[in-house]
Amino acid sequence: MEILKVSSHSSPNSVAGAIAGVVREKKVVEVQAVGAGAANQAVKAIAIARGYLAPIGVDLICIPAFANILIDGEERTAMKLICEER
Repeated sequence: MEILKVSSHSSPNSVAGAIAGVVREKKVVEVQAVGAGAANQAVKAIAIARGYLAPIGVDLICIPAFANILIDGEERTAMKLICEER
């Protein structure tokens, strides 16, 4: 599964385009965000991506979960948002 990493400085429109592209091609994508700002940008991007995919008949759903990831040798908890077609 392809993983897209989102930061608090990510553009929601750019991330939405990436989400839509991966979902069109592979049907599923994982969006990871660490921190409140990054989670905010990720959720906005998913909402925008739904709008991009709706005209072609794709109903995008999101399944939230947690993931433990390593950043600079330190373990952190990330939001893992699995996006796929319904």
